[in-house]
Amino acid sequence: MRANIFIVSLFMALLGCSPNTVENSGTDAKTNEFAIIIHGGAGTILKKNMTPEKEAEYKAKLEEAIKVGYDILENGGTSGDAVIKTIQVMEKSPLFNAGKGAVFTNAGTNELDASFMDGKTLNAGAIAGVKDVKSPIEAARMVMTDSEHVMLSGEGASTFAKEKGLEIVDPSYFFTERRFKSLERIRDREKTELDHDDKKAMFYDSDIKNSKYGTVGCVALDKDGNISAGTSTGGMTNKRWGRIGDAPIIGSGTYANNKTCGVSSTGWGEYFIRSQVAYDISAQMEYSNKSLKEATTDVIQNKLTKLGGTGGVVALDKNGNMSFEFNTAGMYRASMDDKGNLVVKIYKE
Repeated sequence: MRANIFIVSLFMALLGCSPNTVENSGTDAKTNEFAIIIHGGAGTILKKNMTPEKEAEYKAKLEEAIKVGYDILENGGTSGDAVIKTIQVMEKSPLFNAGKGAVFTNAGTNELDASFMDGKTLNAGAIAGVKDVKSPIEAARMVMTDSEHVMLSGEGASTFAKEKGLEIVDPSYFFTERRFKSLERIRDREKTELDHDDKKAMFYDSDIKNSKYGTVGCVALDKDGNISAGTSTGGMTNKRWGRIGDAPIIGSGTYANNKTCGVSSTGWGEYFIRSQVAYDISAQMEYSNKSLKEATTDVIQNKLTKLGGTGGVVALDKNGNMSFEFNTAGMYRASMDDKGNLVVKIYKE
């Protein structure tokens, strides 16, 4: 018996590992020198409700966006630049609930949120409730780089963006007919005589569980081993009272740490805030030595689901391992590894 133990130990030593690290040796291995992963929102996304043309349109835009970031990484650029440029492609598209395609508030306005985090420094920036900043994700990173703050909101965030020379647009830039019709349908339903609880249930069910569009996000790992993550959104259709979801909150909608991973979230924001979803994934990896897949599965399929939350995350660890994890019927998503292998998916498979 002792001889067998000695042989096993000797074999492990030759491999450069110890008996306690064999189980997680896959986590320690370098999978990709650089990589990028994105999402365009999660919800009740069913193939039967999608035309072939619309499906192709979504896949094409996801591919366009991720290739922009991939080219930056392949050419030695930073993960931060890759995240910003990738998200900006989706912010300009009416397909997603960010920037140009943002949903409408109860007041008939568009209020935009975004956040960005640097995994090397653990510095971060965020903006919330802006109405005239063309690229919320760019403003979020500038809060990180050009101020002593982490989060700015409303008119103050817009003033900051103007002072820093970011592009300001008339609020009508964000108008899309499809989003406005969604608001009108909800307004019509609210005119019916329902009790308060039924209204609340209808409000969330319409805009989270049955939404086909959502928040956008990106996580990237560059050749220098630095991870960056970002998230951008228009929030929730028919939101009131300056409601802010998880997207601009560091640790909920966005998190990045070179020691562990980067995460971008999408879904029912109130639950992601209460669960600190993005940070929890990183914490489980750091303090419980879990792999990325183990951590994302536990947080989304176990903890978030038991709480009643719906949505998902895209995540990328320090070794280039990637994870799509969601508890909804679908999530717009794509990834590319350092060999250029592209994955673009929509439905649960």
